[in-house]
Amino acid sequence: MAKMPAPIHTTVGLIYQAYEQDADTGNRPHLGASLIGHPCERYLWLTFRWVDSKKFSGRMLRLFETGQLAEGRFVDNLRRTGVEVHDTTPDGKQWRVSDLGGHFAGSMDGACVGLPESPKTWHVVEFKTHNDKSFNELAKKGVAAAKPQHMAQMQIYMGLTGMTRAFYMAVNKNNDELYSERLEFDQAEFDKLRARAERVIHASEPPLKISQDPSWFVCKMCDFHDHCHGEAAPAVNCRTCAHSTPATAGGEALWECSRNAEMVEPIPSVEYQRKGCSSHRYIPILLDRFATRSDYHNGDVVYVDKAGALFSNGEGPGALASQEIRDIESKLLLGDVAKLKGEMAGQGFDSRVVA
Repeated sequence: MAKMPAPIHTTVGLIYQAYEQDADTGNRPHLGASLIGHPCERYLWLTFRWVDSKKFSGRMLRLFETGQLAEGRFVDNLRRTGVEVHDTTPDGKQWRVSDLGGHFAGSMDGACVGLPESPKTWHVVEFKTHNDKSFNELAKKGVAAAKPQHMAQMQIYMGLTGMTRAFYMAVNKNNDELYSERLEFDQAEFDKLRARAERVIHASEPPLKISQDPSWFVCKMCDFHDHCHGEAAPAVNCRTCAHSTPATAGGEALWECSRNAEMVEPIPSVEYQRKGCSSHRYIPILLDRFATRSDYHNGDVVYVDKAGALFSNGEGPGALASQEIRDIESKLLLGDVAKLKGEMAGQGFDSRVVA
């Protein structure tokens, strides 16, 4: 019997679609402690500045949920052995740590005491799920060598909570085998990681690329590959704008705007930061793969595109708004589009500003 053609809307497809519709598409307001051990400092800066966001498929979102659901089972496993586990704070909230005025933060899986290996010592608890290959490497090499980013995450948690030990527990998703390891706090490593976070948060421009080779494995697999080695223009929001700066007031993380006269400083909310405003001007170096900054003109930033034509980023006649620059697929056409836009507005672009 011939197989029936697959319907357009399948049950599985609708389940995945539901995950995608419910997904939080916004970037984190802070630099995450879980990322601080990433090998590329530029990646951290691009993430913190919301240069782009990645949309995950429904299948991947469900996979992430599977990892989150596993945490409850880990907690139950430990409690069954007599370990005292606190997976929430006394008021029932998730364990949170923050530093550097709130711009650097993370969420702990919990804290525990009563482990047979060291019954009286409080430990930061970190739970992870692994596929077979990843788990076997972990079991062979240990956390520090196999998962340095996880190690860095726990160093930050220990340093910010005052605990001197961490308990890492992992499961092999293929066969349910468990692995655990106790880790010591390293003050020098914590200081280095914290300094890295501070450097990223307060840098006005992105750090150098980790490699100039777009085919290098770290770059090839990176979400920001096209922003370092291609011609993608950043997302338009307050974080990618040359007018905004991270700051702190009253212990709270905030962003200040130096451009918008109507803005009540600081920038009022994370939601506002995501939308930005009409005064958005790209941080110029973020366009350096397809345009060279040439001058400033009446508050707009003037560039030369790869074809040698002028265009400006701003609000003046013939200027391209940031979203237009992002949307124009061929960056060779930026100057041409700006010229056409100026002609339609009855005023061409004044090339004398770069004479």
